[in-house]
Order: sequence, then structure tokens, then C-alpha cells
Amino acid sequence: MACGRSLDRERDAMTPAISLQGVSKQYGETQALADISLDITPGKMFALLGPNGAGKTTLLHIICTILEADSGTIRIFGVDAAKEPARARRNLGVVFQQNSLDRRLTVMENLEFHGMVHGVPRGTRRQRIGELLEAVNLAGRKNDLVETLSAGLARRLEIARALVHDAGILVMDEPTVGLDPESRQAIWHYIESLRREFGLTIVTTTHYVDEVENCDTVCILDKGRIIALDSPKRLRARHGAEYIRIVPNDEAVADAIRAAYPDLVSTLPDGLLLRIPDAAFTQAFLAEYGNAVSELAFDRQSLESVFLALTGRHLGRPSATAGGGRR
Repeated sequence: MACGRSLDRERDAMTPAISLQGVSKQYGETQALADISLDITPGKMFALLGPNGAGKTTLLHIICTILEADSGTIRIFGVDAAKEPARARRNLGVVFQQNSLDRRLTVMENLEFHGMVHGVPRGTRRQRIGELLEAVNLAGRKNDLVETLSAGLARRLEIARALVHDAGILVMDEPTVGLDPESRQAIWHYIESLRREFGLTIVTTTHYVDEVENCDTVCILDKGRIIALDSPKRLRARHGAEYIRIVPNDEAVADAIRAAYPDLVSTLPDGLLLRIPDAAFTQAFLAEYGNAVSELAFDRQSLESVFLALTGRHLGRPSATAGGGRR
């Protein structure tokens, strides 16, 4: 931030913001995480992508020292989170999926209280709060009660609050769930602006595929394991495929397509998904079945197609009431 970076971050610019080595977690018979190892580069945007139950939130809670790993090490800017959790947490600003603001207090009071809890001196606290309110465009609402804010404005306030103590890493669990498309787009605009202005490392979980397309690195989790870890561009090039989404005129047509292309077809709630294996496939398929389908659309290479190629399953999406649209 303008008022100075924490000493932990100043020691070694080459130290990973977060380093996980062999992290595992089990609940009874369920293996929530299995041997997770990865490094997150300072100043970058890192996304954990996967369906519900993949282990995203468990991993985030371990990073934030809310949960203890059964095995493995977690280092935050070189600090062992198991041995020095309080010191490690100094570099973490956390935004949980559920709103945790005090609705009875004003915007300013929420920020002030957070700064006092973290022991930020009064003068420094006021300077940081002023910077953050400007950064998330809430300076004009600082004296308003939180209960008067929309869901999108409240989320922006939570993000600002997470950074009052000069955290170098902003950790967010599904930050746009429950927001409308316009608010989702605005949230990511402010997150990217904060990253650039304050040199933040961003770590987020999501199962909105469109929200991670501009991240530097995407880690795809499934059943507690890393199944892919790379930039979105390289993941699409290596694993992505193109698909045709179709709605057959009737079930007889659907059965005929399944029989004709057993290795290429997947059943969707509203139709079929056909993987395009080569350039000649589409023309041949349309010649045979073009008049037997009521709807047809093409899915180009995407992170959703990457997940499908790697697992044979579709990446679950939030319900329509949880917001939609593209970033």
C-alpha cells in the first residue's frame, strides 16, 4: 500500500506468497485433500477451480489457518503457518463466502473496528481506510449503515475491510456468489484495480468458469486432488476441446446419436454434448442429423471443456438465482 508494505513481504521478493507442500486433509473416510503441492507467485492472480466438494474451501481454510492440515507444510511469505499462525495471518486478508459485516455499524465503523482488532495505529489506520474507500468507490458512503448497502456494495466493503491491516494476500471464497451479472463484473474490476495499485496477490475459489479466464494461474481441483495447474491459455491449448451442444427433436433421435457416437457424446439436462474430434466431423454430423435437432450451439475451447476432458464430467455451476452473465 501507499503507506508501506509489511516486513514479511520486504524480506525476499523471490519468496512465494503461498507455498504448499504435501498438504492433505481427511474427514472420516473422505479424503478432502490429497498431497497438494503448489507455489503462488507474489502479485499474481491465482484461482482454485472445481465443482462443489472438490476441496477448494477446505484448502482455503487451511491456508488461512482456520483448519489444520493432517500433513504437509503451509508457508505464507516464508512463514510456517503451523508454527507461527499469528505471524502468517498478518499477511492474509480474507473475504468469506458469507457476509460477515456488522450491519448495525456504518461503513467507516466496520473498517475502523477491523483496524483496531489488528492493532493498526490510528494514523496509519485512517490513511489506509481512506485509500481503500477511494479504491472501491465507497468514500461517499462511509457514514452509511451497512444495512443500507446493496449486496454488491457490501461485498466491495468486505474486500476493503480485509486489507485495512495491510495484508499482502487477498483470499476470497466464491466472492461473487449471489450477485447479479453487473455486480459480478464490478467486483472483479475493483479486485484487479486493488491488485495493481497495492501489489496484492489474489487467491480465489470459484466455479464460475468465466471469472478465471484472466487469472495468471488456474489450479483445477477434483476430489481433493490437483488435476491441472497452469495458465488458462496453456490449459485450453493442452486439454481443451470443441463441442456441439444439441437438443434433439425427440428421445429417439437422442438414442440414435448416442448409438452412433458412443465415445463422443455426453448427456446434459437439456440435451446432448458432442466432442468434435476433427475438422470433418461437424459437416458429417450436420448432414446426418441437422434436420433432427431443434437447437444447436458450438462450445469453443474453454476451461469447462478442459475439466470435461480431464474428468469426463461437467463442471457444476451455481443455480440461476446465484447470478449469471460473463465477466
